[in-house]
Amino acid sequence: MFGDFDINFVIFGVMPYVALTIFLVGSIVRYERDPFTWKSSSSQLLRRKQLIWGSILFHVGILTVFFGHLIGLFTPIWVLDAIGIPYALKQWMAVLIGGPAGIAALIGSTMLLHRRLVDPRIRVTSTVPDILIMVLIWLQLAIGLLTITQTLQHMDGSEMVRFMNWSQSVVSWNINAWVTVVDVHWLYKLHIFLGLIITALFPFTRLVHIWSGFAAPFRYLLTRPGYQIVRSRRHRPLEERRRAYDKVQAKRGPTATTPAE
Repeated sequence: MFGDFDINFVIFGVMPYVALTIFLVGSIVRYERDPFTWKSSSSQLLRRKQLIWGSILFHVGILTVFFGHLIGLFTPIWVLDAIGIPYALKQWMAVLIGGPAGIAALIGSTMLLHRRLVDPRIRVTSTVPDILIMVLIWLQLAIGLLTITQTLQHMDGSEMVRFMNWSQSVVSWNINAWVTVVDVHWLYKLHIFLGLIITALFPFTRLVHIWSGFAAPFRYLLTRPGYQIVRSRRHRPLEERRRAYDKVQAKRGPTATTPAE
């Protein structure tokens, strides 16, 4: 019954769709059911200097790595051929840009993880998912840096093209996409597998606040009228309070167009 079973098919053929489905549906459900948990639960008042340096290194590094992977994997190969970018050049760019970015992110995540585990005041406010996702991200960064040792052995770009074909075949619903990466080095496989695990866990951890970072510019540019609404607990209208203040100060201040609630 299981004679033809291949774990590679499960991991690289089925798991991407499961992880992406959980990622999208889970994010929507969490936003609808628990909108007040849509945050990163800041602890910035504790070990502030370590938080600032760790956060800067981590976020700059991880964003560079993320968009590098996004552009590198999902740019159609025919586009590279059309504009004349050699595969070897793209491979070198991935190593020379992604390598330092990955190191910065790893150092930053180490500082953040150390801060969260060592300081008892921060530890007591940390949840299991908080710590788990940070450990997984740390491992993912470490494994990603280790894959450079394999990448340097084939700088012609051939392996890079295989991963591009796999990624683009997955999003185009090619059921045989898994065959493309079935015989790559185990470090690459572990890197992909852990990336899919993190993707599936995304809606259930503090990572969900990333959605807000991407959506905030569009929300305020497209749906906000350009001012902030402030609700006051005071019962006297704002204009009446301003007139009383002006009388005390013997001068007229700015006026309000509408009374406060």
